[in-house]
Amino acid sequence: MNFNKQLKLYRERDGYSQEELAEKIYVTRQTISKWENDHTYPDIHNLIALSTLFDVTLDELVKGDVAIMKNNQHIEAEKMNRLSWVMIVFIVLTVLSIGPVMLLWDWYGLGISFVLWGISMIAALKIEKIKKERDVQTYSEIVAFIDGEDLEAARAKRDKKRDRWNKTKIVLGFSLVAGVLAAISSFLWVWLS
Repeated sequence: MNFNKQLKLYRERDGYSQEELAEKIYVTRQTISKWENDHTYPDIHNLIALSTLFDVTLDELVKGDVAIMKNNQHIEAEKMNRLSWVMIVFIVLTVLSIGPVMLLWDWYGLGISFVLWGISMIAALKIEKIKKERDVQTYSEIVAFIDGEDLEAARAKRDKKRDRWNKTKIVLGFSLVAGVLAAISSFLWVWLS
């Protein structure tokens, strides 16, 4: 949640009008309105005054409900897990379908393989979107995110050169495995027919 939503939530919870709240912390009603409409942001002195008045921590006031944020993180981690499985399953189906569809429908059959590959790529793009939103880049960060652990500790271990080399190895290794599986699949279907 944003500060403006939190401010309105706590103000209404405690039964203050904008004018009453303004009087309590010695600002104008228009200032409260600007904060709630996200036009301006209070300085640290006003944040402390609001925190004291509402009897909440600065984190709760500024960051919002921690339980809601953790729940959202848990939901995104589950979504990331599901998308990972969709991606893997459809990549395997793509690789294994190349031989049979080429045998049955010649080059036109590759359309089926491309559709399966497209589904896996859509899942991969959605995973990348989640990773970008959460600034999750390395495997240890992904595991920490999914397990609900502290991402900052995982980020502190980030080595950009090593990460780039590891990504290259993964792409090359996966491409090699996919190529070998596609060749084996094609060979078996031609040999068995």
